[in-house]
Amino acid sequence: MPLITVSYTSSRQSPSLKADIANAVSELTARILHKDPKVTAIIVKSVEAGDWFAGGKSLAEQNLSSYWIDIHVTEGTNTKDEKAAYLAAMFKRMAEILGPLHPETYLHVDEVKGDAYGFGGLTQERRYIAGKLDVSLAAA
Repeated sequence: MPLITVSYTSSRQSPSLKADIANAVSELTARILHKDPKVTAIIVKSVEAGDWFAGGKSLAEQNLSSYWIDIHVTEGTNTKDEKAAYLAAMFKRMAEILGPLHPETYLHVDEVKGDAYGFGGLTQERRYIAGKLDVSLAAA
């Protein structure tokens, strides 16, 4: 159920680049953070290397790639170790896809309270309660 936004810049171009990024993000999110890909939404946006600055120079000048990944998950559903492993694995995988990465490349795991986050018109808190009571979502 996470919502993931990926902004990236890379000199590598291919018709499948955005799909490759989305697939990698989905796979790592499922494997490491245990999030169901069936309810994971991913937005992938390209940014021109000349519009992305790190260390006072554009990434076009530095001939480097970068990304900013922002993922929203329900608070308390992942451990510190899982989040650290996710960050490291994502950096490695994205370097394989995008090419050499600038060290100022970021991933942010936003942990959102279950009563303030959800999808399909229901909060995660309601879904949790329904699961614990073994009742339909409508009854929760």
